Amino acid sequence: MCGIAGALSLGANGDATLHAMIGRIRHRGPDDVGIWRDPDTGVGLAHARLSILDLSPAGHQPMASARGRYVLVFNGEIYNHLELRRDLAAAGAAPAWRGHADTETLLAGFESWGIEATLQRSVGMFAVAVWDRTERRLTLARDRVGEKPLYYGWMGNSLVFASELAAMRAHPGFRAEIDRDAVALLMRHNYIAAPWTIYRDVRKLVPGTMLTVGAGDRAAEPRAYWDPRSAFAAATRDRFRGSPEDAVHQLDALLSDAVRGQMLADVPLGAFLSGGVDSSTIVALMQKAASGPVRTFSIGFHEPRFDEAVHARAVAKHLGTEHTELYVTAEQALDVIPRLPTMYSEPFADSSQIPTYLVCAMTRQHVTVALSGDAGDELFAGYNRYQLTTDWWRGLARVPRPLRRVIGSALTRWPAARWNRVLRLLQPLIPPLAGQANAGDKLIKAAGVLDAQDVVELYQRLNTHWEDAESVVLGARPLPTLIADRAAHPKTTDAISDMMALDLMTYLPDDILVKVDRAAMAVSLETRVPMLDHRVVEFAWRLPLSHKLRDGTSKWALRQVLYRYVPRELIERPKAGFAIPVAEWLRGPLRDWAEAQLAPERLRREGIFDVAAIRRKWEEHVRGERDWQHRLWCVLMFQAWVEAQ
Repeated sequence: MCGIAGALSLGANGDATLHAMIGRIRHRGPDDVGIWRDPDTGVGLAHARLSILDLSPAGHQPMASARGRYVLVFNGEIYNHLELRRDLAAAGAAPAWRGHADTETLLAGFESWGIEATLQRSVGMFAVAVWDRTERRLTLARDRVGEKPLYYGWMGNSLVFASELAAMRAHPGFRAEIDRDAVALLMRHNYIAAPWTIYRDVRKLVPGTMLTVGAGDRAAEPRAYWDPRSAFAAATRDRFRGSPEDAVHQLDALLSDAVRGQMLADVPLGAFLSGGVDSSTIVALMQKAASGPVRTFSIGFHEPRFDEAVHARAVAKHLGTEHTELYVTAEQALDVIPRLPTMYSEPFADSSQIPTYLVCAMTRQHVTVALSGDAGDELFAGYNRYQLTTDWWRGLARVPRPLRRVIGSALTRWPAARWNRVLRLLQPLIPPLAGQANAGDKLIKAAGVLDAQDVVELYQRLNTHWEDAESVVLGARPLPTLIADRAAHPKTTDAISDMMALDLMTYLPDDILVKVDRAAMAVSLETRVPMLDHRVVEFAWRLPLSHKLRDGTSKWALRQVLYRYVPRELIERPKAGFAIPVAEWLRGPLRDWAEAQLAPERLRREGIFDVAAIRRKWEEHVRGERDWQHRLWCVLMFQAWVEAQ
């Protein structure tokens, strides 16, 4: 895990520019720094190293290939690089190895197979920038699902790239023009969807793509070396035909192989453990492969409805891990907030970023690498919202759309506070709805989407924060995104698979993986996600939905793997998110901070938001009339980011 940066056509002060850029992201790689520049072309590469494999100088980057054609900076890990070395040796193409770093393996592959073919052979997470001295072309590439970040943009005649926007801002040609359209995306999703960024002239490289350019080649566009839509289509044609027991056996074998591969490190290694299905499965397979107790880490909260540490502790005891936990106070969590704008380098508003950072910081005190259970929900139908949306649509579809629109309008005439009072009175009659916290807010949210035309639109609108985002952000227009482009959505076999596929291509890389990467890298911790081994991903896509959802139970196949190692009774409980009490904090200890961020005079002076709309939401939230925590957190994180610039 490292940080990379660089540019084409650096100019006379190229070395200073490279040092300035990489200096902004040394937290990603505190162990070593290196720069390389080609004086003939002006291309420059910079690297900040977090040493994981081959801690010796043989792993130093930028690194040149054995014959000198390619120079590479690389962020990530190639888990099958020893297998790639054996393939090169079998073909008589292995160089005289200088060390055992996977960076050297990639370079040998580039010389023997070419860049794209090597990436297709690679199992891992990566963002790479490689200069071809023969063709005088720079190639940027990002891993299949988007574990590692890579930003790029044209600054004058120079293509500039980096792991984080902070490094790009150090380039003398950088223009910090905020893209109002991207701000609207933040309001809508709580993240800025790829390929867009907060800056008008900068893009995110989309997962599974590569961009190859020469100096001044402004017309070049990214192209896919791995296309998830094609992979979905191939999985649909090649559906798994075995028995459920065969599926569980194969999944166990694939995940075990992925976990073993990702345990390769020359530094201390552990895992996050929440006690849920996903993290418990990864830890169980790690413990199976390990020769001694695995290090596991969890955090707890003193508020019982947010605390899962007790469950993690029980799983750790059963598996015999060396377990460490930290109970976090509200004060510790609140202390993280001032760091968020610089940690994420562009506005990012998933509030679980706070506990994610806290568990990363605690884990880094003991190990340098941590495995996580992310992606189990997107691959095995783990989110409750998948089933809830389809169940709801099944009922809505029986009602004509115009009538649904009328009903929705009628329901929204009462404020949520009044609905809360009414629903509390009706709780004995309709406990599933009336017994929920903020039931009135949920009813109003539901009423607003009754006119959805199909189940996918219903899903998208239910998971939108500011549905009218372009009206809240002054002068904003809708940007084309994969989420909005229905024609670009993968075609699967059923509605729930459609939702999972869309989440895996959007929500997972743009929210979940961003959250974890930036929080972990802020403390120089490498995180790895075994379920995103593309062989596991493609196998999960081949499984019929009945192997994921069965008799109302989500993640069925994954649970069966876990139950081979952990008793069912330690796992079976209602799903809980990795959340904090933001709604309450905004009315309590965060109220003064939030009021300062949302002060009417400041909002008017900055001229980004519709002041009346923001203030109305804030005042309703403070009075307890509505729970607007998600909408307000989007605005607050943008305001805090602006303040930190």
